[in-house]
Amino acid sequence: MLSARLKPAVTRVITPVAKIALRIGITPNAVTWTGAIAVVTAALYFYPKGEFFIGTVIICVMALSDLFDGTMARISQKGSSKWGGFLDSTIDRITDSAILIGVCIYLINNDDALAIVVIVTLVTGMLVPYIRAKAESFGIECSGGIAERTERLIISLAAIGFHGLGIPYIMAIGMWLLAVLGTYTVVQRMLIVKRAK
Repeated sequence: MLSARLKPAVTRVITPVAKIALRIGITPNAVTWTGAIAVVTAALYFYPKGEFFIGTVIICVMALSDLFDGTMARISQKGSSKWGGFLDSTIDRITDSAILIGVCIYLINNDDALAIVVIVTLVTGMLVPYIRAKAESFGIECSGGIAERTERLIISLAAIGFHGLGIPYIMAIGMWLLAVLGTYTVVQRMLIVKRAK
């Protein structure tokens, strides 16, 4: 998918910075926590107030920590523990949820029916990684699907940010697209598990 194509190029760019961070004593887990706190704070502070563009800019910058901590862990071999992987995965769920919850609060406060679509997007976004984790606990490889985390995050932040710039209908288009792609991916992964069993 898109993440598989972009990640090697981005990793090459950030590796020198990751090495410097390790040299001055910054740990991968510290980067994970810092990025997560910043993303959650921005999403729950700016989005409910309707300040979508500035909120998205801050989230996009801080979301880069997700790439840095993984690169730092690989370089140092210290953060590549089970705890590090578990923490990173859990933080991803928290930050992704905070983004959609912030949007949902704004929509509910403005009596916008799009909030229902955002809730569907939120639920399917949680189900996609859950199904994979559950399948892998049974020894079934289940990483397929049309909308993995990177794709969902790009679509949601693009839709939210451009809405903040006043582009009409872009939020609705983005959230409907996420709801459909998320539902489709859930069904895809369920079928993968069913065929494997």
